[in-house]
Amino acid sequence: MPKGYVIFTAKVNDQEAMGAYAQAAMPTLFAAGGTLAVAGPPEEVLEGEWHGDRTVILEFPSVEAARGWYNSPEYQSVVGRRHAAAESNVVIVGGFEMPAS
Repeated sequence: MPKGYVIFTAKVNDQEAMGAYAQAAMPTLFAAGGTLAVAGPPEEVLEGEWHGDRTVILEFPSVEAARGWYNSPEYQSVVGRRHAAAESNVVIVGGFEMPAS
């Protein structure tokens, strides 16, 4: 089963509020078995347009675990803080697994 990743891009409008969101969201991430893989501004946009000034990638044991975290009552109780602090895009993707030969 491939790992699951939640990828956020955000244009942060209120740094203080975004920090408060992160402090509230992190315990929900860890409780769901997730880890923080990437958090920061893009180092260099090589092609096209990139949304926002922050990219965050969360890793979970599976896509189902990622979806479960995002839809959990614990995370949904704090997601409004991110909505108030930033304009963001969020996707869930599955990790790559080499097909059997």
